Amino acid sequence: MTDTPAPHSGPELDAEALRGRALAALLAARERTALLTDSVDDHELTAQHSPLMSPLVWDLAHIGNQEELWLLRAVGGREAVRPEIDGLYDAFEHPRASRPSLPLLAPAEARTYAADVRGRALDVLGDTPLHGEGRPLERAGFAFGMVAQHEQQHDETMLITHQLRSGPAVLGAPEPPGPDGTVAPPHEVLVPGGPFTMGTSTEPWALDNERPAHRRDVAAFHIDTSPVTCGAYQHFIEDGGYTEERWWAPEGWAMVREHGLTAPLFWHRDAGQWLRQRFGVTEPVRADEPVLHVSWYEADAYARWAGRRLPTEPEWEKAARHDPVSGRSSRYPWGDEDPTPERANLGQRHLRPAAAGAYPAGRSPAGAGQLIGDVWEWTSSDFLPYPGFVAFPYREYSEVFFGPGHKVLRGGSFAVDPVACRGTFRNWDLPVRRQIFSGFRTARDA
Repeated sequence: MTDTPAPHSGPELDAEALRGRALAALLAARERTALLTDSVDDHELTAQHSPLMSPLVWDLAHIGNQEELWLLRAVGGREAVRPEIDGLYDAFEHPRASRPSLPLLAPAEARTYAADVRGRALDVLGDTPLHGEGRPLERAGFAFGMVAQHEQQHDETMLITHQLRSGPAVLGAPEPPGPDGTVAPPHEVLVPGGPFTMGTSTEPWALDNERPAHRRDVAAFHIDTSPVTCGAYQHFIEDGGYTEERWWAPEGWAMVREHGLTAPLFWHRDAGQWLRQRFGVTEPVRADEPVLHVSWYEADAYARWAGRRLPTEPEWEKAARHDPVSGRSSRYPWGDEDPTPERANLGQRHLRPAAAGAYPAGRSPAGAGQLIGDVWEWTSSDFLPYPGFVAFPYREYSEVFFGPGHKVLRGGSFAVDPVACRGTFRNWDLPVRRQIFSGFRTARDA
């Protein structure tokens, strides 16, 4: 996979540099979409591999439809290409479980439509002024960055569908690097108390829920230096973690009982060994790898069992971005520079998390590692707006999800492209969700 360069938030780029970044982001997203849809036949593209997910062909045409809505119509003022399909690919009009029953575009037609829209969108990119005090959608190429992020987010969704499908493996990737073996990080680090800047008002392609930058005071706390590993999680299982009601929130315990949960999703026990399914391959669970495919309820129960807790969202961001020496918050744990393969496991470069302790070059000033990439990390926080939040460019991206029903995840997984991952990026999901590439780390009061 080709990683997408993230937009700079430092010195202002000229129009051609912005255009180049937007073009690179769009092309990288489409390259990945093609990989995920061309690797299976038409039957698998139109099949629903799980009621939790759309058919892959729906995602493909939805990507094209969103690009048409925002780049051709909203930015370019162009005539609609396929206005009659807008309703079919409105994610709020049709839940995922019902989408196979819709009169969707067939695979060949969906590919043709997405390619047609892309060609026109690139014309719009060439004609659109990206500087000055122009329309907010155009400023710094925001709409193009938003569309690239949207496509990459659906690429991650499609990768989840690949994980849920049955049959032989169709995707491959090299192994991620392990720890460098020089100095083993401590189990946890102390993050000093005090104020820090949370969120952003300067990242040009940041989405509305990341804005605006604001001051937060956080008491001192300890946080794990890496996500909780499969080996550590096995101790929870073996100690009766799924049979002891006392560790679970009431709704989580009800979920365990209703579905007979005994381990993370895709795990099973065979001949005294834990195995898991990973993209069509059965393999032993790796003890040193961050645990994956756990719900918020499972993460919360483990933390209680361990005598710890999940970090709050402000704690997570402070551990990831705040430099106590300079007093400023950086774009990433390692600083303001774009992600590189030496700093984080991103962009579907590998099809699994790296072992705990990998990527020492990506550690934060506090000393915590793997805060970007590898696994999405559940926090204890509900998904809520920041002070001064303004919905942009549409309420359905963030605002309609605010409230106690959704929990915040931070950091990104191995399936996230750098264009859709940064120290301020916020993800959210229902606390029952397990199919996503989710893990967690724990914290405790100082």
